[in-house]
Amino acid sequence: MARKEAIQKGLLHTVYPSLYGNSFQAEDMDKRFISLVEEHTNLFKEQDVSLFSTAGRSELGGNHTDHNLGKVIAATINLDTIAAVSKRDDNTVVLTSEGYPEVVVHLDELEIVETEKNTTEALVRGIAFAFKQRGLNIGGWQANTTSRVLKGSGLSSSAAVEVLCGTIFNHLYNEDALSPVDLAIIGKFSENNYFGKPSGLMDQMACAYGGIIGIDFADEGSPKIEPVHYSFSDHGYQLVIVDTGGNHADLTPEYAAVPKEMKEVAAHFGAKHLREIDETSFVSQLPHLRKTLQNDRALLRSIHFFEENKRVANMLIALENQNIEAYLKEVRASGESSFCFLQNLYPTFFPQEQGLSLAIAMTKSLLGSDTTVRVHGGGFAGTIQAYIPLDKYEFYKQAMEAVFSEGSVTPITVRQRESCCIAE
Repeated sequence: MARKEAIQKGLLHTVYPSLYGNSFQAEDMDKRFISLVEEHTNLFKEQDVSLFSTAGRSELGGNHTDHNLGKVIAATINLDTIAAVSKRDDNTVVLTSEGYPEVVVHLDELEIVETEKNTTEALVRGIAFAFKQRGLNIGGWQANTTSRVLKGSGLSSSAAVEVLCGTIFNHLYNEDALSPVDLAIIGKFSENNYFGKPSGLMDQMACAYGGIIGIDFADEGSPKIEPVHYSFSDHGYQLVIVDTGGNHADLTPEYAAVPKEMKEVAAHFGAKHLREIDETSFVSQLPHLRKTLQNDRALLRSIHFFEENKRVANMLIALENQNIEAYLKEVRASGESSFCFLQNLYPTFFPQEQGLSLAIAMTKSLLGSDTTVRVHGGGFAGTIQAYIPLDKYEFYKQAMEAVFSEGSVTPITVRQRESCCIAE
């Protein structure tokens, strides 16, 4: 049976709950996947396709700690990037993403191309190189994708693409030999070295793994994973993100300054990362550090790092104990720390635009000062994250969208399934 007809007959109906929880309509999802398959046929004249899904992620705690081998708690979410994929006879990857130019990468040429920095071509090339470096197989494929992972939202649309490409190579040519952790490490390698962005590993890990996970990056090559099964809606809360719009100027220097400044503090102790430093030693050296570094922000960001690691540990314990109030208390503290000490709510070059700060202030004004709300993701622009009582959600959505535009409030749920091929 052709793929389109199989979807129409309910091929994916048993798959949807593991991808989207209860927040989906089967008819809507069927139309989405059918449209994807039809587009693949139009583009590549190929009907024998495999279907893949990779989710976005939501950071729940551990803001800007992963790049210094810290602790993070994150969730794979129900917003995903899906792809229709078929093998090619040549050694070429052709990737067409809805709304973007076609990407073509010849796998015979896997060295870094400087002029490709900050492009999807660079990501694909770097992922293929990492597979080959591990002694794994690579080969040509063609794919078209569509995504509900909002770009620039802190949901890691770029990491979703990285993990998706790795999942395709892994499934088509290596019989799914690599784990989600392996795929995340490969995605980070490509983003750091080929794309040119100094990100940590958290984004890729959360996109690849599935569910809520605590991640301890003390050993970055083999991070410790602690899965936690939890439903916020079962405990009376709708998890939402609010897209504040914001300036879409290049924020890379702002992001890069966070790990750089933390590592400058670490270097004072002869270490590469803050995780290698004892907090007591850091505190005892503050007078000397302030004189030598002459960078109070670096010290504040380091304080955030040490305290955030403790908060992540407490958040995991709270979820494991089904203690939502203890969990939300830690989330609120994380948000305050990001605002005051990490200082990633607006770019230093444009302080007039503070959409994240405004959205947080509005949330507290609408729902009370003890409302749980924080910056979401990398910060400086983009989205906030809030835990809204279920009976207040419609009121909150209407009030926030009056300021930040219709569709700016997005409810999210936790997805349990890892990045995978869902039909072939």
